Amino acid sequence: MIAALDACLRAPTDVPARADVAAWWPRWRDGAARAATPAAQALLGGFDADRVGWAFASGYQAALRALLPDLPAAAVAAFCVTEEGGNRPRDIRTRLTPAGDGSWTISGAKRWTTLGPDSSVLLVVGALPAGDDGAERAQLKVARVASGTPGLQLLAMPDTRFVPEVPHARVQLDAVCVTADALLPGDGYARYVKPFRTLEDAHVTLAVLAYLLREARQRGWPTAFAERLCAVIVALAEVGAAPADAPATHVVLAGALAQAHALYAEAGPLWAQHADDPAAQRWQRDAALFGVAGSARTQRAARAWERLQGDA
Repeated sequence: MIAALDACLRAPTDVPARADVAAWWPRWRDGAARAATPAAQALLGGFDADRVGWAFASGYQAALRALLPDLPAAAVAAFCVTEEGGNRPRDIRTRLTPAGDGSWTISGAKRWTTLGPDSSVLLVVGALPAGDDGAERAQLKVARVASGTPGLQLLAMPDTRFVPEVPHARVQLDAVCVTADALLPGDGYARYVKPFRTLEDAHVTLAVLAYLLREARQRGWPTAFAERLCAVIVALAEVGAAPADAPATHVVLAGALAQAHALYAEAGPLWAQHADDPAAQRWQRDAALFGVAGSARTQRAARAWERLQGDA
């Protein structure tokens, strides 16, 4: 990570403007191919972003590759979890049904799938048929589904009020057929959905701070501000490589996110010096992103401390 950060501290700070995924994706893909780790992918992608939206998208793609290192390098990936009722295990109504020949069919609907309209591989969370083992909930699995598979529809959703450049999709699955090896091993919630929340927080925040680092260098903001950005970036890279189920990981992540939010607040007056700049106006528009899922993060940190105290 230090080597990648060193490169960002030396690199030119002018980057091209990108209006849509088609303009952003090839540069992220090519940069990611040269990065040694998902954290470095998030760093380089964030630094190369001309706005928060593409930093967010870079961190999201990097987090998915931290979760699943064998994702195709050329694939825009999308994690399809949230449904009409939410994204908790009991909210999942999408069903995986054995077809009798070793294959499976998937039927259901997802909402707010990030980068869904432009995705080429989808990771779809669904529930297996209920068994007789007395389990409190149906077991969830994750299936890889290629865009273009018969029965799969990707329907663009309206732009969000912040980072509107990053599209979201409704995903409709009508008896979509997949082979048995399309189902990822292990429990879908414990092994994929839950860890991804940690990985996404770490990698997306890292990428946004890298974006700020480039802007700080380009605009001549205080060196001390850039130094604190670098310190939190390195901490988040460590979190991104740590076991996602370890309570210490969540304690460190909570501290790093608190420092990141302090840096966002400190950036406000710095951006105010460029009030007529479209980049400053986008920052003000997109700042609402940083408060999304704040209560869930607070609860996650509290549970981590409870686990640590319970193990003492």
